[in-house]
Amino acid sequence: MEINNRKARFNYHVLEEYVAGIQLIGSEVKSIRDGNANISEAFCYIKDGEIFVKNSFISKYKDASYMNHDETRDRKLLLNKREIKSISKKTIDKGITIVPLKIFELNGKFKMKIAVVKGKKDWDKRNTIKSRDIKRDLDR
Repeated sequence: MEINNRKARFNYHVLEEYVAGIQLIGSEVKSIRDGNANISEAFCYIKDGEIFVKNSFISKYKDASYMNHDETRDRKLLLNKREIKSISKKTIDKGITIVPLKIFELNGKFKMKIAVVKGKKDWDKRNTIKSRDIKRDLDR
């Protein structure tokens, strides 16, 4: 199962990508396997030398009874200290942030692809739409 953030590549210029593990609870894992997750409004922040994802939505698993999870809780990302240091140095600049691109399963564990990004201006977005339309016409 793969959950993508389609808005990210449209709204941001991707500068660098990283693959991180996610610290999840059992009911969250089962819910993601069912495809009940959304990361389009999510973003990452650094706190005390650790990276967390905020606003990622993983719906409650229907069979989890009272042991269910909070749907929008902050989830810790698992990265090396060297990677975290590198990311934090890049985010010091104005207009640069960290955004999740997708959640995928690798060897039975869920990973999140995150990216250090810079926001696009409106004219950049129009150029993206224009080039996509031209490419689509050429493919026909």
